[in-house]
Amino acid sequence: MLVKDSMTRHPIMIEPHQPLNEAQRLMTENHIRHLPVVGDGKRLLGLVTRQRLAIQPSQFGSLDVWEVTRYLSNLKVSDVMVKGPDLQTITPEATLEEAAALLIRHKISGLPVLEDGIVVGIITETDLLIELQNLLGAIDSGWRVVMRVPDRKGELRKLVRAIGDKDWGIMAMGSVRSPKNPDHWDIMLKVRYCTHDELLAVLKSIPDQEIVDVRETRVTET
Repeated sequence: MLVKDSMTRHPIMIEPHQPLNEAQRLMTENHIRHLPVVGDGKRLLGLVTRQRLAIQPSQFGSLDVWEVTRYLSNLKVSDVMVKGPDLQTITPEATLEEAAALLIRHKISGLPVLEDGIVVGIITETDLLIELQNLLGAIDSGWRVVMRVPDRKGELRKLVRAIGDKDWGIMAMGSVRSPKNPDHWDIMLKVRYCTHDELLAVLKSIPDQEIVDVRETRVTET
């Protein structure tokens, strides 16, 4: 999965000379938290975030309300935007793992997506959570299974074969190293077309593998 498959294309953008209240209006009306700041030809100059728009009262010291109002009305986008070395970006061909690593490393929530310096999209932590939801089958009804398996060759094949031999459906799969047992992996599957008892009987029959959790998930139409 690549950034280009999950990013928001043609994001709303703003220019550096525009007043700060215009950035606030665009974010509020469009329910967004990031505004790429661009110059000629959609070339990226900076990024405005909701956090950057959060003005703390302590910043104004002893100014009265009229002075504060006048100060805020004179602020431009360029006065508050993230820029220079603090501005993190990514390309459309980067992987989602690379995007997640940048967000975590820099403690940020969004990345402008650039192609030859031009803004072609934006990807946020929400986009990554949606892909995680899809990867784990959260949008499908079925049995959510977590199995703890030894870290050795053939264990995943053994699990998948046991379920596949029953002609049940495996709708999603993911794995992480077990936090409680580092020489094991926790494998999550979303399984359909079986009963709870049928599924448990098969899982219990797999040697050297432990059932961590089995629960039914139902997705209702909204």
